[in-house]
Amino acid sequence: MSAWQENITPGRFDGQTVIVTGAASGIGRATALRVAREGGRVVASDVSREGLDKLVAEYPELDFAGVEGDISGQAAVERVVAAARGRIDGLANVAGIMDSFQPVHEVDDSTWDRVLNVNLTSMMRLMRAVVPIMLDAGYGSIVNVSSEAGLRGSAAGVAYTVSKHAVIGLTRSSAVMYGRKGIRVNAVAPGGTRTNIHAEFRSDLALEVLGPLMQANVPPIAEAEELASAIGYLLSRDASNINGVVLASDNGWNAI
Repeated sequence: MSAWQENITPGRFDGQTVIVTGAASGIGRATALRVAREGGRVVASDVSREGLDKLVAEYPELDFAGVEGDISGQAAVERVVAAARGRIDGLANVAGIMDSFQPVHEVDDSTWDRVLNVNLTSMMRLMRAVVPIMLDAGYGSIVNVSSEAGLRGSAAGVAYTVSKHAVIGLTRSSAVMYGRKGIRVNAVAPGGTRTNIHAEFRSDLALEVLGPLMQANVPPIAEAEELASAIGYLLSRDASNINGVVLASDNGWNAI
């Protein structure tokens, strides 16, 4: 089998402004690049100023507005929306963090709160901020990144699993609420992907229970650009009839 190659669709996002979170690395960076290469203006959000500066410096020909900040806080959300200058055609909620595979009797409050804030509350706050702009325009497309952990209970610890299941609920509820107003809301559920997010087992029970399942069942690791391809499609008008979908992009893991 030949290696996967990215195929850019020139002009697909011409004239559009798209917010991408987690844009300094991994899936977020690949998504920001994909949208910008296809003609969009990208408001690139991340906690890493260094990563954002590197993205902008490496691609001076592309239209990026880098906004540093922790989007689990309202102030950063407001800065991101302000950088869009009143027009938001798309939102890719990509930013996320992993837990350390702790089951419920081992998880601490700080881990629970941090994972839920970054993986779920930040998505809600950004959606809450951009939807009124999309409603006024009569158009918008939102893609939330869930996970295989949003489809099963055997891919992570309790905090991450709960957060990614909740992302699917956030997506489906919003798809129903806004679908007739011209706003589509979909989700992508990645499997193993080559990113900068790493997690280690800090639970003997999780290692005992999940370790064998993962060794036996996890398909090959995907490239971040492969996920960006799926996200870009759902963001674009090519997916005009797709709303409320959870697209598993996981090399078939969901079918096992």
